[in-house]
Parts: sequence; C-alpha cells; structure tokens
Amino acid sequence: MKNQRRVVIENISPQINGGEFSIKRVVGEIVSVNVDLLVDGHDVIAGSVLYKHEKEKIWRESRLNDAGEDNWTGSFIVEKQGVYEYKIEGWVDYALNWRYGTIRKIDDHQHVSSELLEGVEYLNKLLKVIANKSEKEYILRLQYIFKNTECYNESVREVKSEDLYNLFLKYPEKKLSNESEKLSVYVDRLKARFSTWYEFFPRSASQIEGVHGTFKDCENLLSRVSQMGFDTLYFPPIHPIGEVNRKGKNNTTTAYEGDVGSCWGIGSKEGGHTSIHPQLGTLDEFKSLIWRAKEIGIEIAMDYALQVAPDHPWVTEHPKWFKWRPDGTVQYAENPPKKYQDILPVYFETKEYEKLWDQCLSDLIYWIECGVNVFRIDNPHTKPYYFWNWIISKIKNKYPDVIFLAEAFTKPKVMHQLGKQGFTQSYTYFAWRNNKHELTEYVEQLTKTDIKEFMRPNFWPNTPDINPFHLQGANESKHIQRYVLAATLSSNVGIYGPVFEQMISGAILGKEEYINSEKFQICKYNWHKENKVTHIISLINNIRSRHEALQQTNNIKFCNIDNDQIIAFYKWNDDKTSEILVVISLDDHYMQQGWLQLPLHELGIWKGHNLTVTDLITHSAYEWADEYNFIELHPSMSFHIFAINK
Repeated sequence: MKNQRRVVIENISPQINGGEFSIKRVVGEIVSVNVDLLVDGHDVIAGSVLYKHEKEKIWRESRLNDAGEDNWTGSFIVEKQGVYEYKIEGWVDYALNWRYGTIRKIDDHQHVSSELLEGVEYLNKLLKVIANKSEKEYILRLQYIFKNTECYNESVREVKSEDLYNLFLKYPEKKLSNESEKLSVYVDRLKARFSTWYEFFPRSASQIEGVHGTFKDCENLLSRVSQMGFDTLYFPPIHPIGEVNRKGKNNTTTAYEGDVGSCWGIGSKEGGHTSIHPQLGTLDEFKSLIWRAKEIGIEIAMDYALQVAPDHPWVTEHPKWFKWRPDGTVQYAENPPKKYQDILPVYFETKEYEKLWDQCLSDLIYWIECGVNVFRIDNPHTKPYYFWNWIISKIKNKYPDVIFLAEAFTKPKVMHQLGKQGFTQSYTYFAWRNNKHELTEYVEQLTKTDIKEFMRPNFWPNTPDINPFHLQGANESKHIQRYVLAATLSSNVGIYGPVFEQMISGAILGKEEYINSEKFQICKYNWHKENKVTHIISLINNIRSRHEALQQTNNIKFCNIDNDQIIAFYKWNDDKTSEILVVISLDDHYMQQGWLQLPLHELGIWKGHNLTVTDLITHSAYEWADEYNFIELHPSMSFHIFAINK
C-alpha cells in the first residue's frame, strides 16, 4: 500500500499481547508510555500519546519527550473508571526542522536571509490556528522583522528564542502524520489496588459451643473486624451444602449425623448458587449484614465457586451441563492427590454452553444487585479463560465497581493469563516465599516486569487450604513477621482468621493442611481474644490506611543490608508525598543487626544530607546523616516502618 508517511512507530509499551488485552490502572494513576519513533534522514520529528475515555468522543493529547536514541516517553492520567483507549501519533515537524537547521547555519556564521523568508511561511500557518491575541501580535511582529533586512540581528535572536520554539511546539503542523493501532487501559476504583481482607466462616461465628453461626452472629463481629483495620470481609460459600457424598470431619468420605460438610460442595434440595444455607439466616438478614458492614467501611466479599454437589438442582434441571460416564455417573472433581467426592465439575464443553454461561452470569448479577461488589473466585483456572473474559467484561460494563479475586495457586503463566483475561486481583506464591532471596526475587518479578501491567498481587500468609510449614507451631514473632511482610510488600493483603492471629496452626503430619480443618466442621473461637498479633495487625492496617506509599505495590526499591536475615525496602507514592522505609528481621528467634544502605538516588538526596525517619510503631525519630545506618532488630519487635522526612 502506497503512503507518504515517514515516521515509523514501534515497540510501544505498555501493551499486553500486542494489544489483545487491556493494561490495568486505578482512578488517578499515571499511564507512562514508551515508544520508538524513527524517520529517514535527519529531520526533526515529534509525537504525542492520544487518549480518551470510552464515553468521550474527542481524543486528548499529551506530547512525547525525546529520551534519545529514537526512544520517546510520555504519560497521561486516567481520571475515571472504565476503558480508556490510547495510541501514538508521530510526524515530521517541518517548522521545528526549519528552526533547527537555521540555528545550525547561524551558529556556523552563515547568512540566513533566505531561511528567514522561508520561516515566514511557517509563521503564516501559525496565524491560521492561533486565537490568542498576544501570540498573534508576536507572530505578526516576527513576520515583519523576518522580511526586513534592517532587522536581521533581531530576527536571528528570535529564531533562537524559546518563545518561538514554544509556539511551534504548541501548534504543530502534523503533515503526513502516522498513527499506531489503538491500545486500551481498564481503570478500576482504588480498592482494586488497595484492600485489606479478612476471612472467616460464618457458620463458626456463634459464641455458643456446637451452635451453627448465623448472619446475626456475623454482624456482632463486624466491630472486631473493623477495629483490626480490615475493609473487606470474605465469606466462604454461604449456599446450601449437598447431602449426597457429604464429607465428614477432616475430609473423610463418611459423614455422620451432625457433620456439616464442606461449604464448597454447593447445592441441595434447598437450592443452589442463588440460595442461602437456611441455618445462616434469610436473604433479608444477609442484606442487612451487607449494609451494616458498609456503614463502617467494610465490604462483604462472596465466594463464587462454579461447581456443584451431586444433589444441586442443576444436575436434574440441566443434565447436559455435566459429562456423564457410560455407567450413568459423573466423575467427581479431583486435583491429585486431592479428591472431592462431594463435588461434580461443570462441563464447559457442553453443547448448551450458551445457556450455562448465561446462568453463571445471571447468578453473579443476582448477588451484585443484593449489594455485593467483591467476589473471590474459586479455582478459576479449571474453567475456560475466555469464559472469564466474557463474564467479567459483561459484569464490568454494567457494574464497574465489582472486583474479582482469582484463587489460582497454579503455574505462573496460568495465573498471568487469568490476570490478562480480566481478574482484578490474584492470590500469589507469597505463602511459600520465606527467605530474603525468595521474597526479593518474587516481588521484583511482580513489580519490575510486564506482569505489573495486568496482575495485581494479593498476599495471604495463610488460607483455609494453606497452612504453610513455616507457620506450623510458629511463635508470635513469626506470625507478626509474616503479616508485616505481606502488608508492606503488597498493597492488597488478607488473612484467614481467627486462625492466623490466634496462632492456631495444628497440621496434618507432613502436609500444609490444617488438622480439624474448618472446611469440614464448625469451630468454636474466643472472638474476644486479643494478643500482640492482633495489636500489631491493627497498627499495621492503620498505618497502611494513612500512608499512600503502602497503598500501592509497584513503587518499591530493595535496599542493601549486610545481613541475609534482614530485608529492607523503600516505597513511595507517585508524587513522592509519601515515602516509607521498611526493615524486617526474618529471624523469629534471635537478634539480628546490620548496616543499611540508603537508596540515595531514589530518595533524591546526596551523601551527607540529613534525613529524619520516624518509626510509625514506636514514634521514635532518628536523624540519619550517612548513607549507611546501623539497624538492630529483636524477635520481640522484629521490624521498623519508618516514615521519611527530608
């Protein structure tokens, strides 16, 4: 195809899979763009990033800056939720090219009268687009002196002036401009980037031994969750639990009278995914819980698990949604070596897939219209990726506030694909990253590669499924260390409680699983119990809410410290009005010390510059004048969170 465009546009970043998927941001964040612009010869070129919200008709423009070696950078701010489009425009800037060439001749002591007359033509073009009176008067003055040989010296000065340069920059003539393909950004509300999750089983919320908890009992615990500083309260499935093949305590295949089963075995004669377990309460009581939580700044998150118990209504109403074997049974779900005899997998390759997808969408909308805007998705990697793309897109188009957390402890590329397809947040490998090298390498991977553009990590030290070896029998210091790491390395964090803060860590021998797992039974807790762990969690969550540096994950710089048992990192918000330095001992038994090297370049200071750091836990302030500073940490207080004041 013939065309006269001269500027080549390539290597645009950020983009995902050549623009197949949207990058992610939250309201108010910056999209920093990098691109290569090339032109034949030596002409001066220019470029812009053009962007607009999906509901806007007019493209807005932000000029690119020449970073050298044909690389250009630019940025724009996303101001509201939804989809933004952006693209790159490049052109030969003939006016600036004229100015650049003329200045070179002037500096070479050449006479430029002819060039000045050429410049008049560019000034004529400016007059046609300029509306500002003072700018017009300036251009008219330039036209006069450029034509008047008696004003030659003044003309030369004006050619080199910043005033003329800025006008050419402000009003470019984009002759034969070239444009890239459009790319997209999906913009969420702030909670997508910054959230603090607490999980407990509603059926264990009762204060009375052996009595099934209710939504009313959960309401009584809201103040405790709020006082600890959590803004998201996540419940495992609240639906009726299947009676066929119900699991007994500790995942046995035999259920005895009174065994409540796994709440992930969804569905019975009492209903399915849009029904509530009758012992928890009524729909109105659940709605009351949702609104009472919102009144104190907590959102209720529901579990969305696309699987069914053998007696779920779908099995008889929609038999084609399941893969039947020759003997008339459906193979129960498995994740070797784990077996889920109480669960039937949904057959997504059914010829009735459109009805199935529509039902899944309808079920989600049902709960959204009940007031739920946050969903934890159970095992999304066992369902088709493009199903999730479809359903999330449908939901976000109508309900942009909805947040989806992917529970997918699986292969990295699978987790990444779920992020690309639209999941707002993702569980991570944090639960298994314990030493300094593992933590640093993992966080660097999440924050310094393209992964940061599509996957928002959510760090959980434990879950009902994961009782990591390092927490089994662990002391108070270890639990504090793990929460501080999770809550400061990642802006999204969560715990399964009260198991975590009460340090209930009994395990099945040789496995990272809880013994007497709450997944299969009701547990009785002392919900009024407080200890140092609950106190520190409350303090940390309060600090996170007050300091924007800890409300994002990606702005992080690990600091050098001459001790592998101490990890240190610097975090900041985009405009550096909030700067935090975190130092954590990874030894929960012995004192550790070392010399911490400040990241002077990132801090924007020089050697010998006095720095005031204030410990946000003890409120002690320290004056640091050196690049290296001594740190000593004890198991009794194994971390510092310093606010930086320059």
